[in-house]
Amino acid sequence: MEVHGAGLRRVLVLAFCVAGIWSAYIYQGVLQETLSTKRFGPDGERFEHLAFLNLAQNVVCLIWSYIMIKIWSNGESGGAPYWSYWSAGITNTIGPAMGIEALKYISYPAQVLAKSSKMIPVMLMGTLVYGIRYSFPEYLCTFLVAGGVSTFALLKTSSKTISKLAHPNAPLGYGLCFLNLAFDGFTNATQDSLKARYPKTSAWTIMLGMNLWGTIYNMIYMFGWPHGSGFEAVHFCRQHPEAAWDIFLYCCCGAVGQNFIFLTISRFGSLANTTITTTRKFASIVISSLLSGNPLSTKQWGCVFMVFSGLSYQIYLKWQKLQRVQKKKKAT
Repeated sequence: MEVHGAGLRRVLVLAFCVAGIWSAYIYQGVLQETLSTKRFGPDGERFEHLAFLNLAQNVVCLIWSYIMIKIWSNGESGGAPYWSYWSAGITNTIGPAMGIEALKYISYPAQVLAKSSKMIPVMLMGTLVYGIRYSFPEYLCTFLVAGGVSTFALLKTSSKTISKLAHPNAPLGYGLCFLNLAFDGFTNATQDSLKARYPKTSAWTIMLGMNLWGTIYNMIYMFGWPHGSGFEAVHFCRQHPEAAWDIFLYCCCGAVGQNFIFLTISRFGSLANTTITTTRKFASIVISSLLSGNPLSTKQWGCVFMVFSGLSYQIYLKWQKLQRVQKKKKAT
C-alpha cells in the first residue's frame, strides 16, 4: 500500500511539473510572439526593442533567485563566487538577444524549430574539432533535425505570416538563431565547468550569478549612453501600458518555468526534463499555428514532424544509454 502511495505521489509530482513547464513556457511564447508582431495604439506602433525583454527577464530572475536562496539556503558555502560568471554572462546576454531579435525576420514557429537543432553545432564541433566519433543512430537524429529545419527554411512562408513580421528576412533570422545556439553552447560549457570546480553550487546560485552579470551587461548596452535603446523601450512602455504588462508577464513566466525545471531535474533527472521541454516546443508550434494565425503548409508540417522525430529518437537513445549504465551499476 505504501509503495502504491509513493508511486501515485511521484506520478502527481511529475504531472505537476509537466503542467508547470508547459503552461509557463507556452504562455511565454505567446507573449513573445505578441510583443514581436502586435501593433500598439492608434498609430499601430511596433515594439522594436525586443532585446529589452532579456534585460527585464534578467532583473526579475535575479530578484527571484535571490529570494529563493534566502528562503531555501541553509547557510552553506563553497559555491562558485559570483564574479566567476562574468564570461558566461557575456554569451548568455548576446545569445538570447540574437534569438529574440530573430522574431523580427522569421515567424515564431520557424524560430522554435531552428532553436531546437542544438545537437547540430554540438556534433559538428565534436567531430571537426575534437575528433569524436558518433554512432549511426546519433548521425540519423542529426540528419532528421538538420533536414527538417533546412527544408522548412527553404519552403515558401504564407503571405499572412510574412505580413506580421517587422522586417522579413529568412537568412538573417535563421542566422541569428544558429548564432544563439553557438553562444548557448559556450554558456552551457562554462556553467558545467563551474559546477565541476565548485560542486556545492546550487541551481539558484547559478541562476543568480548568470542574471546578475546579464543585468549589468544589458544595463550598460541599453542605458550606457544618452540615446540607448533602453530609454526608447521605457518610453514605449509608458505610452502603451499593455506592452509593459505583457513584458512583466513574460518575465514571470520565465521565472516560474525555471522553478519547475529545477524541480523536474531534482526529482526525475535531466532526461525527463528534456522530454518535457521538447514536447512543449512542439505544442508551442501547434498553438502558434492555430491561435496566432501562423498557418503552416502540409510540407512545413512534414518538416516539423521530421525535426521532432529526430529529437524524440535522440531522447530514446539517451534513455537506452541510461538503462545500460544503471544495469552496470546493479551488476557491480
